[in-house]
Amino acid sequence: MTLSPASLDTSEICRRMLERNPGTIRVQKERMALPKLIRIVEATLLLSRRQGFHATSLRELASEAGMSMGGLYAYFDSKNSLLRMMITEVASTIVEALNHPPEGVANDPRAHLHWLIRTHIEVTDKMHAWFTFSYMEARFFAEAERNLAMNGELATEKIFAEALQDGVDKGAFSISDVGLTAALLKPLLQDWYVKHGKYRRRKVSPRQYADAVISLFDRAIEK
Repeated sequence: MTLSPASLDTSEICRRMLERNPGTIRVQKERMALPKLIRIVEATLLLSRRQGFHATSLRELASEAGMSMGGLYAYFDSKNSLLRMMITEVASTIVEALNHPPEGVANDPRAHLHWLIRTHIEVTDKMHAWFTFSYMEARFFAEAERNLAMNGELATEKIFAEALQDGVDKGAFSISDVGLTAALLKPLLQDWYVKHGKYRRRKVSPRQYADAVISLFDRAIEK
């Protein structure tokens, strides 16, 4: 089943975490594991916003989640394990969403680019806390987790670069450096969740923000 951004909520993302990490999460029955994993994730995101994940102890996490230390260890064996699971969901969800355009869209370079921009903003809006967590905590990651986060960013950038190159090949776009152009688009997309409060105060909706990015990029790469 193709991932739908509309279906993304904490419960669905945590369910995917359970499926992806049977070797780490020792509670096997979903009906028992899922509610507690949701509590762990929500507590992690809350504490990250409040004081930073790096500064949070497992004892503080257990207290915020309303669980014992032993209960936490049934889901992961270290903070890095939890971090890896959460970063993996951030990276894999956006890549999966962007890799499944509606039938016919990928054949039209401009429509495909517009769809990619809108989908990226829609997914990161639905998973705002997750993407902010990954972005803000990245400087504290160990090398393996830092590489995991970076590879996720590069994978999304590659999807945009391929769409832009397709537009150049089909004569729809005028771009001298496709890779650099895709890299320049990425910060515009990240700004939606990194500075979400600024746009919320201005009453800018995800659709309005996507429209603005599309309009800006259309003018920059028009043939």
